[in-house]
Amino acid sequence: MCTRVFWSDNAVARVAGRTLDLSFLDSPRFQWRPAGQAESGFNVDDSAAWTSKFASLAIVEWDNDYLDGMNDRGLAAHALMFTTAEYEPQDARPQLSTSRWVQYILDNFATVAEAIQGLAEVRVAPVSIMGQELGVHIAIEDASGDSAIIEPVDGTMVVHHGREHRVMANSPKFTDQLANLERYRPFGGELPPPGDITSLDRFVRASYFLHFLPEPQDEEEAVSSVMQVVATVAKPPGAPYPEGDIYPTRWLSAVDLTNLHYFFWSRVRPSLIRISLANLSQQQLPCSLDAFDPALAGEVSAALRQSPTAL
Repeated sequence: MCTRVFWSDNAVARVAGRTLDLSFLDSPRFQWRPAGQAESGFNVDDSAAWTSKFASLAIVEWDNDYLDGMNDRGLAAHALMFTTAEYEPQDARPQLSTSRWVQYILDNFATVAEAIQGLAEVRVAPVSIMGQELGVHIAIEDASGDSAIIEPVDGTMVVHHGREHRVMANSPKFTDQLANLERYRPFGGELPPPGDITSLDRFVRASYFLHFLPEPQDEEEAVSSVMQVVATVAKPPGAPYPEGDIYPTRWLSAVDLTNLHYFFWSRVRPSLIRISLANLSQQQLPCSLDAFDPALAGEVSAALRQSPTAL
């Protein structure tokens, strides 16, 4: 139901963008959390507990379920639906819920390599979101251009680590997505880029347009280019979706890991909003902001307010 794109190899800015696609209405909000916050793995037995090392800005939904975010060290994480998820069996490690997976990464690690090493020390367990146990996989990237895709496959947490892993969609598993990509040009095959809205086709189309992006002149062009690629895999409301895991796009987001800027486009409001993490660096209390507020436009860091939902 979602797609992630990471432009890791341009000379201006490391930029990642994604869609969030849902079958039901949602209410995303930005959540800023300074370093030093006590947290837990949430809603799983023997849950992991930690104190955040880094400040972060994230997009959360429902019961503080973390879907997307970036910390002040330039590490970002994105949770996407993965219907074929099969998680690791229970063991002696502390358990971390899928709703806190993104948060745990942002709170504890500065780079992709650190996150991969640290995540091996916890076991991710699924929880119910809006009455459904949704499978999830994770994409992470950092300001150096490093990237990883982490998927629960057949009871094993499979890690694909390398800056070449720049696109992620939904099921099937990442190795199957890569095998399918080889059927298309310029990735080894002769087929032109496909135009359907399935996960396989979105993966190919995003990879195709990302491959041909010209070198940007500045940050604005880098972000805009990534979001144009993301827009090619967004899905408008009202279209017939024959597969049960394909839904309309609710919002688009982008993170500039070089300059620490967060961008958000609601698909139910016309305005683009942006938040600079530098403008929040002196904010020592957790605070939040309704991302769908129709009054928001432009740089909105001053609009974040302390809220019970951010504590």
